[in-house]
Amino acid sequence: MTEFYKKGIKDTDPEVYSTLKNELIRQQNQIELIASENIASLSTLNAQGSVMTNKYAEGYPGKRYYGGCEFVDQAEEIAIERVKKLFNCKYANLQPHSGAQANQAVFLALLNPHDTFLGMSLASGGHLTHGAKPNISGKWFNAIQYGVKKDGNDKDLIDYDEVESLALEHKPKIIIAGASAYPRIIDWEKFRKIADKIKAYFMVDMAHYSGLIAGKQYPNPLDCADVVTSTTHKTLRGARSAMILTNNEDIYKKINSAVFPGLQGGPLMHVMAAKAVSFGEALKPEFKEYAKKVIINAKALSQTLINRGFRIVTGGTDSHLVWLDLTPKGLTGDKAEKILEEVGLACNKNAIPYDPHPPKITSGLRFGTAAATSRGFNEVDFEIVGNMISDKLDSLLLKDNEKKEVFEKTRGKIIEMCAKYPIYDEAF
Repeated sequence: MTEFYKKGIKDTDPEVYSTLKNELIRQQNQIELIASENIASLSTLNAQGSVMTNKYAEGYPGKRYYGGCEFVDQAEEIAIERVKKLFNCKYANLQPHSGAQANQAVFLALLNPHDTFLGMSLASGGHLTHGAKPNISGKWFNAIQYGVKKDGNDKDLIDYDEVESLALEHKPKIIIAGASAYPRIIDWEKFRKIADKIKAYFMVDMAHYSGLIAGKQYPNPLDCADVVTSTTHKTLRGARSAMILTNNEDIYKKINSAVFPGLQGGPLMHVMAAKAVSFGEALKPEFKEYAKKVIINAKALSQTLINRGFRIVTGGTDSHLVWLDLTPKGLTGDKAEKILEEVGLACNKNAIPYDPHPPKITSGLRFGTAAATSRGFNEVDFEIVGNMISDKLDSLLLKDNEKKEVFEKTRGKIIEMCAKYPIYDEAF
């Protein structure tokens, strides 16, 4: 029986170990451009694969429904204190397992079924949980959707006038700001003023921007929002999980009850320990430099693609996001995603505002620079990446032998760049 505690997965389960090993090889040899992904530190991985996996801890520190929680309590308390310092807030619930669950907890805490809230439409760069019809947020509540401007100098930018008019007309209980594809700075103060006019709660989903906010490169919504949700990976570069932050004690109490026992049982304490580690990393000076580089790299990627004849939605970026419109090239997102993955450029298809194609096809791609920046890629590297993207997509118009030449050249360059910036030695 002692072997149970001594042998690792390589010896006990070669079938599953093979998937881990192959995933590591994929990560080592591909340039990760999916905006919602990042590369966590080895310390974060160590904590997440730790003995805290064995511990159940329903409830909150000092108020658990299980014994033997003294050390997991300490880990959660460390994580809470670090995240409060990181985002300059008074209260934090770190138990939601995902950003979607965090948003659901806010709804459970502050809304009743069929209540009205106002969120950004998925088609304009919002998130499924902000009221999209297939999601529980769109099924259980009266979700009103705002979007971006269709024409003019402000094309593709949030239509704050529409936000205000919809708010005045529908009187939502919550107004949500935040997005999954929108690359520009969101004016939190404008949303705050609109919410105040109708005495609504102002909620921010900062999942995509939280690392940039922690790194002081993007405005902090905690300065004016009633409640803020976020994932803890993406630009924040931690364990895959979530959190809810607020400066309002009454809201905090409601959130705690909504998370447990409202939506879930015990938190994942190994993930909690990993979050504590990654929050500690984000408090270090070098994290601010990383956040700066993420944006510099995104601007370099965006400008390179513009120079190669692509249209960037909103005309550029203020964040890690680059939102590519493929229509000038006559391509669709689903096809372009597969073409780029063939050479080792991982990204995802994404609808553009007023997209004529359905969600399974789309007219755009979404890129993010956080993962490759964590790896070490710099501004010049992202100019190269932008040209490789362009070369590969433009090669569709070439003859077969010319396509092959572009493929081999591009794949070779990607392998070379990945070797220059190595990641983990082991898959576990």
